[in-house]
Amino acid sequence: SSFESRLMALENSIIPVHKQTENLQRLQENVDKTLFCLDHVISYYHVAKDTDKIIREGPSGRLDEYLACIAKIQKAVEYFQDNNPDSPELNTVKVRFEKGKEQLEAEFRALLTRYSKPVPPILILDAIGGDEELEGEVTLEHLPEAVLQDLICISTWLVEYGRNQDFMNVYFQIRSNQLDRSIKGLKEHFRKNSASSVLPYSPAVQTKRKDTPTKKAPKRPGTIRKAQNLLKQYSQHGLDGKKASNLTPLEGFDHETRGVKHLTEALSDKHGPSSGKDDNMDVEIDSYIHCISSFVKLAQSEYTLLTEIIPEHHQKKTFDSLIQEALDNLMLDGDNIVTSARKAIMRHDYSAVLTIFPILRHLKQTKPDFDSTLQGTAASTKNKLPGLITSMETTGAKALEEFADSIKNDPDKEYNMPKDGTVHDRVIHSAILFLQQLLDFQETAGAMLASQETSSSASSYSSEFSRRLLSTYICKVLGNLQLNLLSKSKVYEDQALSAIFLHNNYNYILKSLEKFELIQLVAVTQKKAESSYRELIEQQIQTYQRSWLKVTDHLTERNMPAFQPGTKLKDKERQLIKDKFKGFNDGLEELCKIQKVWAIPDKEQRDTIRHAQKRLVSEAYRAFLQRYANIAFTKNPEKYHKYTPEQVEEMIEKLFDTSA
Repeated sequence: SSFESRLMALENSIIPVHKQTENLQRLQENVDKTLFCLDHVISYYHVAKDTDKIIREGPSGRLDEYLACIAKIQKAVEYFQDNNPDSPELNTVKVRFEKGKEQLEAEFRALLTRYSKPVPPILILDAIGGDEELEGEVTLEHLPEAVLQDLICISTWLVEYGRNQDFMNVYFQIRSNQLDRSIKGLKEHFRKNSASSVLPYSPAVQTKRKDTPTKKAPKRPGTIRKAQNLLKQYSQHGLDGKKASNLTPLEGFDHETRGVKHLTEALSDKHGPSSGKDDNMDVEIDSYIHCISSFVKLAQSEYTLLTEIIPEHHQKKTFDSLIQEALDNLMLDGDNIVTSARKAIMRHDYSAVLTIFPILRHLKQTKPDFDSTLQGTAASTKNKLPGLITSMETTGAKALEEFADSIKNDPDKEYNMPKDGTVHDRVIHSAILFLQQLLDFQETAGAMLASQETSSSASSYSSEFSRRLLSTYICKVLGNLQLNLLSKSKVYEDQALSAIFLHNNYNYILKSLEKFELIQLVAVTQKKAESSYRELIEQQIQTYQRSWLKVTDHLTERNMPAFQPGTKLKDKERQLIKDKFKGFNDGLEELCKIQKVWAIPDKEQRDTIRHAQKRLVSEAYRAFLQRYANIAFTKNPEKYHKYTPEQVEEMIEKLFDTSA
């Protein structure tokens, strides 16, 4: 009991001490925690002072450190808002936070402005050219990687913490300006290189290109510029027709004949004071075509860049705004081309439609890429290119129809007619060259005509339907051309010269259709077109040959009595024979003198007609001489028997030879 009492006394003395010790330990922990919390809270009061220098100096060159400071300020703002919203310190850190945000926005603008440069024209041409010598596809790098990462960091912070979308407007304004400047730089590059470069008319987007946008000239003879020259001259009825020839001579046509000789001279580009202006038009056409391709490529590249910097749900809207300026300028250039073409067509200058063909073809070829690139943009943005295409098709179709009518209704019937009956330079060549250009742009021209059709069959705009429409149109032009030539041929008083004129022109048309492969297109709707032209040519040859009847009629025995060799002739009978010889000689000399200056440019046709005429005349002449060889009708036979059959053949051989 003594031990128990002592143990109880010890317990009673130790337990209070133990409890007191626990309380002291708890108090110590509370003091430590309170001091820690105080230090943490006090740090918020020093945030403004601690971050002042970094905020004032800005984020340039130390973005990570700057964002860390902004994070501290943001936490201080949150603390004061939750614990002491009425404290002056809250206003201080709020001001500092806004200042920091402004600095980030300024840094975003500064980085984007400093490193956003127009894409060099050569790089654009390589990107749209798909150069086989370059490994893979050319990638357009608009910003250095380090700068891009900084912009991504800033945009992410501004969206997540800054609750700011103004930087997106800054982004599209700066990048829009660079996109527009890149395309304008490409246009300027074309202008500067136009003097030394052979520029194409179709998009040269598959040619190798290192420093200048060059491409081999089209294989088909006659460029768009030459076609435009000729067609412009065609619309001016007072011009000398000889100067209007710009079509390559066909094989077999004699370049020494006067009517066709001018064709080769025209190919030297010395004719016409407007050649410099037309060269500029060549550059403008090719430049516009390349700008369309470059816009698609640059816009795709811009969208790729934009997706890394701009938040996903803002990307389409920002991209729509970004491309507007460059797209509007492209559409404006296209509208200007259409407007110029319309004005030219009103002046009956149908060469303007040739400007539209290559551009319209390229716009249609590029449209799928255009649509893909503009996917997600506003409807007004998507409809700009289709609107331009429709405008060009309408203008082009009107020009085609008016050109066909102009061929038929050409009032110039008496002037500029070739005196030698050769090909009518201005009319025939303008029509053939125009059709040749249509062959180069079959699908485009067919679609132009189809776009104006309202029938149910036209709704599908199938390629076969367009081809048939184009074939019908070409047949219409050829029909109108034939009517024009028939009308013009009546200007000639000599029916034989009229026949030579029609023969030359029909033959040239047929040769042209065959050479330029137009005959296959005509055959789509007119199966017998070739045989029809050959019949027309043969009819004119027969008409020409009838002109020799007044010569060969003197060689017939019509109204002549039968003469026996050795029989003495009466004076009247002798005179009949003399008249026949004299009529033949005079007629032969007259025809040879007249027809010597006529021209048949096609050597094959010329030789065929000469040979047929020589055979007909010489055979009749030999038979005539044989009949009167032993009949004494004059004391001076050499006076009447002036030519041998061989000499007659030599005279006929010199027909249609202006150099003889």
